[in-house]
Amino acid sequence: MKIPRRRFLHLAAGAAALPAAKRIAFADTYPTRPVHLVVGFSPGSASDINARLVGQWLSERLGQPFIIDNRAGAGGNIATEFVVRAQADGYTLLYASTGIAINATLYAGKVSYNSLRDLVPVASVVRTPVVMEVNPDLPVKTVPEFIAYAKANPGKINMATVGAGSLQHLCGEYFKMMTGINMVPVHYRGAAPAITDLIAGRVQVMFDVLVSSISYIKSGQLRALAVTPTPQELLSGVPTIGESVPGYEAGGWQGVCAPSKTPTEIIDRLNRETNAVLADANSKVRLAELGGQPFVGTPAEFGKFVAAETDKWGKVVREAGLKPD
Repeated sequence: MKIPRRRFLHLAAGAAALPAAKRIAFADTYPTRPVHLVVGFSPGSASDINARLVGQWLSERLGQPFIIDNRAGAGGNIATEFVVRAQADGYTLLYASTGIAINATLYAGKVSYNSLRDLVPVASVVRTPVVMEVNPDLPVKTVPEFIAYAKANPGKINMATVGAGSLQHLCGEYFKMMTGINMVPVHYRGAAPAITDLIAGRVQVMFDVLVSSISYIKSGQLRALAVTPTPQELLSGVPTIGESVPGYEAGGWQGVCAPSKTPTEIIDRLNRETNAVLADANSKVRLAELGGQPFVGTPAEFGKFVAAETDKWGKVVREAGLKPD
């Protein structure tokens, strides 16, 4: 599928749908009623937890409730389609994650919308690091040692994921693509059973969001080989994957998007308020506790980032020959 990158970047600049005077007046009073922040995953998921924090912070700043609307299913596609079809007035927003970049190729031709065409970026919120971890009994302590071991033992490395097409799965497929090694993906329904089997030695490696695995790494039940995209204070001394595999950079992210014709002034106000929240010291601490780092930028910068992520994960999906379940 050809991704309309220029279209998305144009929308990031905020093509307005109302006459200028009405748009400015609308922005000055917005919001005048509750805003729905739609999440594509169930309550208690990482996206849901962060969305509730963001919603609470924006409610305090803007004086209206930000209601979390969970519409789980189809890897986040149900929520995305709901927002795409919603009125573009700033009262229905999508709490987006890495999944919209993956799904653009994974579900190409299977959904009736195109996220780069039908959504406009509002604000980036958080980036979540990923850790490459192994069972401690595996005789490797570094990424180069792991690569050498995998090449010497073809077909014997089982890679746990939290589901086919998930970020964790794609990080592993990306690693395979860049190193030429073979790992057999074993898909689980969530991080808990995947980590349980990794600790038990039924699988040998996993690429996981740091917050899910940090306690097991600290206790010695798992061994961290590397992190991505940047070094982490929680894992002092653990290198990045990119130090051993030049060019490898991955990780999770979350942000807010809106229907494509949402007025520029509404988008700009939401962006300013979100960035103000992320600059607050207490917010930084809370996000860090959840394994995230503030991800501040303009709508245009967020749009450029999402377009690049869509290109990158699209190549991985195609190279791995992945299809939706």
